[in-house]
Amino acid sequence: MDKTYESPQAAVADIEDGASLAVGGFGLCGNPMHLISALHEKGVSGLSVVSNNCGVDDWGLGILLADKRIAKMTSSYVGENKEFARQFLSGELEVELTPQGTLAEKLRAGGCGIAAFFTLAGVGTQVAEGGLPQKYNTDGSVAKASEPKETREINGTTYVLEDSITTDFGLVHALRGDTHGNLVFDRSARNFNPLAAMAGRVTIATVEELVQPGELDPDSIHLPGVYVQRVVAVGKDIEKRIEKRTVQPALKEA
Repeated sequence: MDKTYESPQAAVADIEDGASLAVGGFGLCGNPMHLISALHEKGVSGLSVVSNNCGVDDWGLGILLADKRIAKMTSSYVGENKEFARQFLSGELEVELTPQGTLAEKLRAGGCGIAAFFTLAGVGTQVAEGGLPQKYNTDGSVAKASEPKETREINGTTYVLEDSITTDFGLVHALRGDTHGNLVFDRSARNFNPLAAMAGRVTIATVEELVQPGELDPDSIHLPGVYVQRVVAVGKDIEKRIEKRTVQPALKEA
């Protein structure tokens, strides 16, 4: 039951070119940077990545994107990365934009063995009707567009059918974890990390604090170890960036 690995490099050693990844993180919060960096060092390419966003130009998944290691992104928000926009519009990157709540449920459903589900989000838009650009040609014309999806009226309301998501690997970061893979996430890092972990057939988690089984309060565990296959302790002294720092001006003394 001991799922620990000695390093991020050892944990990602079998991730090859063309693999599909579900990657945790919400903005720059909870990004599994040690695993992303290890993949970057390994040199894998042609990756198909599912993540809420693609980091920024020099952090998070942005470091893989900058070296053109990612072939396709499935995301809900991409507004902080100029290189992402450039690659997409120039035809270098395939992008499947998905409503944020739908993306979360696609990952969760995949981890629960649910093949597809009906949702209200996207009804009456290109999300359901098709035609949403996913890849451009170098001349700016659309090379690939989304296909129409099944819709169904249930109790007088129209819903669209969304397929769930499973990936070859899940990469996540947690505040604490035990050697069995039970994880506790820190605040908003909990938004997508548990879902990415559920969707991965093999999930790798970095943890800031590694404890022994029984040391975590069962009521405090956010993700049970059944969803996690590998655990790497990286310590608490790690860099955590903020996308946009907003501070209140100092109050003037009366």
